[in-house]
Amino acid sequence: MLNTNMNALGIIFPNSYDALVPDLVNVRMMASIPFASRYRLIDFILSSMSHCDIDNVCVMANNNYHSLMDHLGSGREWDLVRKNGGLNIFPPFAEKGNKPYSGRVDALASLLGFLRNQKEKYVVITDTNIVMNFDFNSMIKSHIESGADVTVAYNEQELPESLVQSKSNDKGFYYTFGIENGRITKIYVNPRETGVQNFSMNIYLLDRELLIDLINTAFVRGQAYFERDVLLPNLNKLNVQAYKYDGYVARITNLKSYFDENMKLLDDYNLDSLFSGFPIYTKIRDDTPTRYIEGAKVQNIMVADGCLIEGEVENSILFRGVKIAKGAKVKNCILMQGTVVEAGANIEYLIADKNVLITAGKEMKGTDTFPIYIGKSNTI
Repeated sequence: MLNTNMNALGIIFPNSYDALVPDLVNVRMMASIPFASRYRLIDFILSSMSHCDIDNVCVMANNNYHSLMDHLGSGREWDLVRKNGGLNIFPPFAEKGNKPYSGRVDALASLLGFLRNQKEKYVVITDTNIVMNFDFNSMIKSHIESGADVTVAYNEQELPESLVQSKSNDKGFYYTFGIENGRITKIYVNPRETGVQNFSMNIYLLDRELLIDLINTAFVRGQAYFERDVLLPNLNKLNVQAYKYDGYVARITNLKSYFDENMKLLDDYNLDSLFSGFPIYTKIRDDTPTRYIEGAKVQNIMVADGCLIEGEVENSILFRGVKIAKGAKVKNCILMQGTVVEAGANIEYLIADKNVLITAGKEMKGTDTFPIYIGKSNTI
């Protein structure tokens, strides 16, 4: 448990990198994208914060936030129902004069009044496009021991091909670091290098008063991006320390990576690596157990409650309430909540959003490099 001089409040940006997965965020934001049969992406970061006694959490919504608000509710599942603090959702236009923000500086500037009135010493800032089971207490301890002004989490990995091959910055910025003796000496914006890099996880820890000062200055200057416009020019003035994360990391950088990162969890090693730390909480829904009707065949699947399986399912992830009719064949698919696959349908390498209907006898096959996506509530 954090003691009084180590406590922190959390700020989550649920819309960051929405542009990477335009199909999946047509009716929602990045944070509320379903993942691993029963969760939403935000569940992982919220659960990590909750387990580390970060019980004052701000969610800075920008657009498409209705689905997220429905999922989070009062925050009860993450033990964030508090008289003081707890879960706070800040949509755009929450205050007079507010508008959708273009970068973190805009968003944090709109939060300055709130930040000044809080009691926590530290602030943790994070996005939701990375699935992980993160120990914030360890990061805070490292921050204090190093005497850092700012600590930034990173992991070592090759840059995703979809980012490296992008010819513009219209899908957002990503960062790698040059590190000397634990200190970040260089920040590279949208690099194209191959090989293993010190890849930013966009998790930032700093003193609340320092954050207020930095955002005040940046906002007056018309700056937009915290990493590019605030940290990068101040690397010589601020002690910016790197915190290496060695745990399981699943980054969502495009539709294919979403498909791949889900499918990786069908491997027990990856599943244990992600879920062996803190428990991951999500919205509670009382469903009946999944039923397997006589004649059903299943192999290597991840399935949530409330499903009905009469056909054949292999190497697939089924969310709540999915129905697979007799004679239907499902292989290498992600079927979100309420999807129905009728008799005789044959689908492979397919992502079906919520409440999709695959009609009887329909055959659809994508590939492992190009899975087919079907939008919410469509009938095929």
